[in-house]
Amino acid sequence: MTTPSQRSRKVSQVQRVKISPGAVVCVEAEIRGDVTIGARTVVHPRACIIAEAGPIVIGESNLIEEQVLIINKKPDDASPSKDDKPETLVIGSNNVFEVGCRCESLKIGDHNVIEAKAAIGRDTELTRGNVIGAFCEITSHGALPENTIIYGDKYEQRRQYEKPPDQTLQLDFLMKILPNYHRLKKSTKTDR
Repeated sequence: MTTPSQRSRKVSQVQRVKISPGAVVCVEAEIRGDVTIGARTVVHPRACIIAEAGPIVIGESNLIEEQVLIINKKPDDASPSKDDKPETLVIGSNNVFEVGCRCESLKIGDHNVIEAKAAIGRDTELTRGNVIGAFCEITSHGALPENTIIYGDKYEQRRQYEKPPDQTLQLDFLMKILPNYHRLKKSTKTDR
């Protein structure tokens, strides 16, 4: 049995999650904190989006697959202070987060692909058209140049001439199929 304070905490967490009309977010996804999800974004079951140290804003037409962890947390070496302003983790549009990847980066641009089991640290910025290969872990400080691919056991790096293709067909397919097999979180009304 839940106490009134537990119920109010659950209600306040639910109210801080804003889902735009047209987004498909499965109920089985774990979303905590101040999170905004843009239109045409698909969040699979068992994905985790956790806003501990500040809000998370996810743009339009992103694909967030199973077991993905997107987390905005304070760095391990941060000292607690009352003057700390929360930093917002911002994800642009048309990004793909493949199965089991982890993202702590505070700034993700548009048209990036983070492949299966890859990880991006808090101080790494993905600009536009970057691909982080499967099992690669990037924790560098600063921004990756546009259209950079990181791949392989030694985290080799090269440039591609075109941005990764949009996932429009896959998003359309998932937006039709997921409601048949999973319950969805309802979009929230915004005061604009």
